[in-house]
Amino acid sequence: MRKLVVGCLVSVDGVHGEPRSWVSEYFDDEAAAKSLAALERADAMLMGRNTYEYFAPAWPRASGPYAERVNSIRKYVFSSKLASVEWRNSTLVAGDPVAAVRELKAGGDGDLVIYGYGRLARTLLEHGLVDELRVDVNPVMVGAGTPLFQPGARRPLALASVERRGPGVVTLVYVPA
Repeated sequence: MRKLVVGCLVSVDGVHGEPRSWVSEYFDDEAAAKSLAALERADAMLMGRNTYEYFAPAWPRASGPYAERVNSIRKYVFSSKLASVEWRNSTLVAGDPVAAVRELKAGGDGDLVIYGYGRLARTLLEHGLVDELRVDVNPVMVGAGTPLFQPGARRPLALASVERRGPGVVTLVYVPA
């Protein structure tokens, strides 16, 4: 069975929305190499409508090994509002995300990854489908934006590891308790 890994970037004051506007100085070569290695272990990316609409305009024009992997990997976009998805290797999933992800986890060899902790990730965590939650806490106070923590069902987690990176970023890895 495939592993579902959720990775999210958050500021010290709990903001995760619009990371391109505040994370670039903390996403160093080490972070890029680790992120690329994780993508190379993955078969597919999962994303909701908001993440798709955030990523799709920028990534197809990006270059380099990381961008090449993001653009080439299979992408499943979960939305009941989008009529179609145009980004290369993207498939629209309009039905129940819990059932669809259970099916995706049962097939294939590589990991499934989600970038960001939005409604899709919260739903999958609440239904016991997330195997690893990686939270990169960045040393910046953004001051305003979409908060990481939204109301949802209680789900106990266990801290699996803590890692500090050069520019003061701390990665907290949680697994289901």
